Amino acid sequence: MSTVVTPGKQPKLQKRKWPYYLTGSILLLMILALAISFWFVQRTAPETNGEITLSGLKGSVSIYRDRSGVPHIEASSTKDLFMAQGFVTAQDRMFQMDLSRRQASGTLSEVIGESTIDNDKFFRTLGLRRAAEASYTAYTDEAKQILEWYADGVNAYMTQAKAENSLPIEFTLAGYEPNAWTPLDSLTIGKYMAFDLGGHWEGQAFRYYLLQNFSEEEAMDLFPSYPDEGSTVIQEIKESQLDISKSFAKAVIPDPFNGSNNWVVSGEKTASGKPLLANDPHLGLGTPPIWYETHLNSPDYQVSGVIFAGVPGIIVGRNDSIAWGVTNVGPDVQDLYIEKRNPDNPNEFQYNDSWEEAEVLDESIPVKDSDPIPYEVVITRHGPILSEFAHDDQPDTALSLRWTALDPSTELEAVLKIDQASNWEEFKEALTSFHTPAQNFVFASTDGTIAYRANGLIPIRKNGDSMLPVPGWNDDYEWEGYIPWEELPTIVNPDEGFISTANNKITTDDYPYHITHTWAQPYRQDRIREVLIDGNNLEAQDMMDLQNDFVNLQGKELTPLLTKEIHRENLTSVEKDALSLLQEWNYIDGRDEAAPLLFHLWLVEMEKVLFDGKIDKEMMSLFDGKSQVIDQLIRRAVNGEAGPWMEKSGGFQSVVTKSYQAAVDRAVSLQGQTPKKWAWGTFHSVPFEHPLGAIKPLHLLFNPEVNAMGGSRVTVGAAGWNSSTGTVNHGAPWRGVTDLANMETSYNVISPGQSGYVFSEWYDNQIDDWVNGRYHETKMSGYEENAKHLILKP
Repeated sequence: MSTVVTPGKQPKLQKRKWPYYLTGSILLLMILALAISFWFVQRTAPETNGEITLSGLKGSVSIYRDRSGVPHIEASSTKDLFMAQGFVTAQDRMFQMDLSRRQASGTLSEVIGESTIDNDKFFRTLGLRRAAEASYTAYTDEAKQILEWYADGVNAYMTQAKAENSLPIEFTLAGYEPNAWTPLDSLTIGKYMAFDLGGHWEGQAFRYYLLQNFSEEEAMDLFPSYPDEGSTVIQEIKESQLDISKSFAKAVIPDPFNGSNNWVVSGEKTASGKPLLANDPHLGLGTPPIWYETHLNSPDYQVSGVIFAGVPGIIVGRNDSIAWGVTNVGPDVQDLYIEKRNPDNPNEFQYNDSWEEAEVLDESIPVKDSDPIPYEVVITRHGPILSEFAHDDQPDTALSLRWTALDPSTELEAVLKIDQASNWEEFKEALTSFHTPAQNFVFASTDGTIAYRANGLIPIRKNGDSMLPVPGWNDDYEWEGYIPWEELPTIVNPDEGFISTANNKITTDDYPYHITHTWAQPYRQDRIREVLIDGNNLEAQDMMDLQNDFVNLQGKELTPLLTKEIHRENLTSVEKDALSLLQEWNYIDGRDEAAPLLFHLWLVEMEKVLFDGKIDKEMMSLFDGKSQVIDQLIRRAVNGEAGPWMEKSGGFQSVVTKSYQAAVDRAVSLQGQTPKKWAWGTFHSVPFEHPLGAIKPLHLLFNPEVNAMGGSRVTVGAAGWNSSTGTVNHGAPWRGVTDLANMETSYNVISPGQSGYVFSEWYDNQIDDWVNGRYHETKMSGYEENAKHLILKP
C-alpha cells in the first residue's frame, strides 16, 4: 500500500513518527553525555591498588585501605610516613583541602567570584593566615620538617593528577586548578579550627548592641550575669555610637553548638578491668566530613585516629599504650576593645596620653572574572579592627579584637608529641605546646590511669571579665598573662570512677580564675553522668550506645513546666490532641516520635514571640548563649520572676500559649491534622550536603540520600538542625570508642564516608551506620585481609 503525498503536506505516517525520532535522538544524546561524564569522573578516581612512583621517598611505603576506606600507612621512616600521609589524604580529599585553606585564608573569591568577597574580607581582617605565619617560626625544626614532608606528599599527588588530567571533578566544574601546598596551609587550617571553636567575641558585640538599643534592665535580662566593672563599661558603651548591626551583619559566626562529648571510665567499672574511652566531637555535617581517619605505622609512630584533612599526624585517637579524646572548653579568649580614633589621622588610636600609629596591611582581594578589590586591614596594639570589614566608614570609635589564636602557637607540635606518648606524664608534658583552642582532654592508659585536663591559654585580665567590649584607650583592661599551666583544671584517677565533659561548666565556684560566662546547656553532661554513675561491668558497646542516646533532659525539665501554663479554654481539638502527646512523651527524641517535633518547634516559636520585631534579625546570629538565656528566662518566670522580655511579650502564660499554638500550626502545615502521625525524623533529616550541592543539578551528583534522624541539640547523640528547614547540619561527623583491654582495635564511624571522590565505594557508605548507631572496627594489625593495597615506590 503506497502513501499518497499531497504537495505542501507531510505524510501522516511521518507526522506521527517524527516526535519519536526526536525523543530517541535526545535520549541517545543524554545517554552519551552521561557516559562521557561517567568516563571523565572515573578518570579522576584515586589509585588504591598497584604501584606509584613518588619522587623523594627513601623507601617503599605500603598503603592498605580496609573495608571502611581507612588508609593504614606502613613506612620505614618518618619522612616516608608523612609524605605518604600527605599523598593519601590528597587522593581522597584534595578539593576539600583546597577549599579549607581558601576559606581560612580569605582567598575564595579568587576562584568563586564576587559572592564570597565579604567572607574573604572577614577572614583577611581576622588574620588566620598571618597567625599561621607567625606560628611557623615558633615550631621546632623537627615539626617544620614534618610539615614539609606532608606538603611534599600533597604536591606529589597534585603533580601526578595534573599530568594525568585526573584532579577531582570539582576542580573542573569550578574552573580552576589548585596551587602548590605549603606548611602554612596546614597551619592555617589548624587556626581555622581555633576559630570554629570560638571564643565569644560575638556575645560581647551582641551585648553592646543591647545596651545601645534597649534599656539597661532589658539588656541585663539577656546577660548571663552582671559584668565586672559593669557600670563603668556600660556608660562608655552608651556614649559610643558604633552601629553594631552595620559592622557585623556579614560576619562569619561559628555554629553556637560546636562542641563535643568525651568521657573515660576506670577499669573499676568495666567488664575487662581496663579503662574505656569515648569521644564524639560536634562540628558541621557535610560531604566529605571534616575528619579523616588514618592509621600511621613506622618505627617512630604507631597511632590511629582522626585528623583534619590537610594536617599531618593524628589529633584524636590511640597508640599502643594510650587513648585520648577532646571537647571544647569554650573559654573567654577573645576581647573586643573600644578604640578611639584620631580625627586627624584615621590610622592612629589613643592609648593613655598619646596617639599610636596602627599597622596597615594591604590585603587586596583577587576576584574571579573581575578586577581585584582594594582592601586594607588596620591592626592596633590589641589586634585587627574588626568593626569595619563590612563597610568603608571610619567613625571615631572602632572595635578591635584581641584573641589568643592570633598569637604564635604550636598545636601541631603537641599533636606529634601526643601521638608518641606512652603514659600520663608524657601526655601531659606534650600539652605544654597546645595553646589554642583550649580543650578538655580525657586520657586513658593500659596501666589503668584515667585523667582529665583543661588545656590552653586562658587570659587573666587586669579588669573586666570579657562580658562586654572594654576601653582600649588606656591600660586598665589589658591582659596580664594566662592562667598558670600548673593551675589549669586537672583530675587523675577520681574516686567516682569516670570523668566526662560535654562543654559544661568545668570549675567550682571557688576556682580562682575566670574561664567563661557561656557554658553549654547542661543536658548532655547530665545524661552522660546519669548513665555512667549507675553503670558497672561496662563494655565498648555500652559506650557506643551512650554516644547514640537520644534522651532529652531539657524536654524532661521544661515540658511539665510549660504545659502547666497553657491557657486551655480556647484550644482547638488538634491542639488538645497534641498536648496529650506531650504529656505522654517518654522524653526520647526518637525519629518516629511525634512529641519531639512539637517540643522543639515550641521552643523555636517561643524565641520568635520573645524577640521577633524587637531585636534586629541580623543580630540574632551574635546572640551568644541564646539557648541558655531562654532556658533561664523560662526558669525565672516559673519562679515568679518574669523579666522585661517576658512581660513586654504579654506575660509568661501568654508567651507559652501563643508559642504553643504557633508550634501546632507549624506542625500541621508540615505533617497534617493528625498529631499521632507526626514524626520528628520526617522534619529532622540529615542530607550531608556537598559544597557544590547548592548548585542545581549538581546536588543530584554530589549530595547523598537524605536520612531521617533522631536526637537534637541537647541529646548526647547530638543532631543540631536548621530551625527553618529541619535540616540536620551539625553533630558528630566522627564517633570513636577505645577499649584499653584491646589496643589492637577501636570502634569508629565517620559519616558520610572516608572518600571525597563521588563514585568511591567509601563516599557515603557509612551514613546508614552513623544514623543507626553502628560502628566499624579499625585494626592496628590484620587489616591486610581483603584490603586495597597501594605501594608508593621511590
